Amino acid sequence: MLLLVLVLLLALILGGAGFAVHVLWWIALAVLVVWILGFVFTAGGAGGRGRWYRW
Repeated sequence: MLLLVLVLLLALILGGAGFAVHVLWWIALAVLVVWILGFVFTAGGAGGRGRWYRW
């Protein structure tokens, strides 16, 4: 009985981790798109300081 509970708990933890990793991949993809768009908009505008961020 204890082994069954441990296996189910392990499956629940790994399933939750898999979901979190999947969500993190989508967030990373969105950040990559914003980063690439920043390069596109910076290259399009010749005036100003030439940067779209203030770091």
